[in-house]
Amino acid sequence: MKPIAALQNLVTPWSDGLEPTDAELDAIEVELPLILAERDLLDAQIMTLDRTPSEVDARRIRRADNRVLAARRDLANRTAGSTASGDAA
Repeated sequence: MKPIAALQNLVTPWSDGLEPTDAELDAIEVELPLILAERDLLDAQIMTLDRTPSEVDARRIRRADNRVLAARRDLANRTAGSTASGDAA
């Protein structure tokens, strides 16, 4: 039996390209409010999996959903604004 370490280069060869580029990190930073809002919505939904949602749970989910929609709107407006300003130049 061969140990997996001996086959590691065949399975996942190491490459210098594994680290994210500055552009990828900038894109993640721009999308971070949406990512956090989606995480909060998922947390609110997970809390109600094993029980019947109460009025407070429903309100928490609704508010988290509204934050996700607002973050998506803001991201779409930011993206549309940056492309529109580039076209006007």
